[in-house]
Amino acid sequence: MAVAPFSSAQQARQVLANRLAELCRDAGLTGLSIARLCGWHPSKSSRIMNARTPPSADDIRAWCQACGAEDQAEDLIASLRIVEDMWVAWRRMERSGLKQAQEARLPLYKRTRRFRSYSSWLVPGLIQTRGYTESVLRSVQRRRVDVDDVAEAVAARMERQAVLHESGRRFAFLMEESVLRNGLGGTDVLIGQLGHLLAVGSLPSVSLGIVPDRRDRLRMPVEGFWIFDAAQVNVELVSGYLTITQPSEVAAYADTFAELSGMAVYGPHARALITSAINSLG
Repeated sequence: MAVAPFSSAQQARQVLANRLAELCRDAGLTGLSIARLCGWHPSKSSRIMNARTPPSADDIRAWCQACGAEDQAEDLIASLRIVEDMWVAWRRMERSGLKQAQEARLPLYKRTRRFRSYSSWLVPGLIQTRGYTESVLRSVQRRRVDVDDVAEAVAARMERQAVLHESGRRFAFLMEESVLRNGLGGTDVLIGQLGHLLAVGSLPSVSLGIVPDRRDRLRMPVEGFWIFDAAQVNVELVSGYLTITQPSEVAAYADTFAELSGMAVYGPHARALITSAINSLG
């Protein structure tokens, strides 16, 4: 697991590293003696204790055995799994194909009541057409996934969209105007997707905002993100999938969403931008 420069994930790694270092001290051992007892290179224990190298489950078991704290190994391994889930490289998430990655997110969508999504790249998955979703996932599969289960992954994403029509949920979608013209999937797919946005925007549970292209904007586009209630933020980056649960960071994304919302247009003005994009496609 590569170290990612994101504060929530790095802080969680540091907490785990501190717990391992504390076991070492309580056992009257040094980093060098831990490495010797475990049969490691002398620098490995230092890298683990300073959160520069994440331990594996086997590393934790060996560490606890060396410290005479075997009873704490499984609890520490559980903490390791939580840390690993905070930052997941695409290669690890999608190693068995795209379907599983789509299905794994369904419980999160099922338990969320308030959804907020900002996208600077593409139309959010919950309001994609089947054709647009197929174009998105086919592009992903060709770029980084050996397994071709695109059809199954598309079906899983379409199934997830059922939450749009369940009572007691609210959805706020923000998109940059450039998303309306990004050409993904070709003209016919994009025209169908834009027409779908006009329909989705009329749902009573949905707020659809478009941030217009303009030269005097005060806040530039940022990475796309989802806010699930006030509990979690997910960010899709080029290198992987980030999960944020630290309250101060969740609040920072909520503030950013509010700021971008204030720059967006809604209702007839949003429909006019979408219609203009459709017309430009001929």
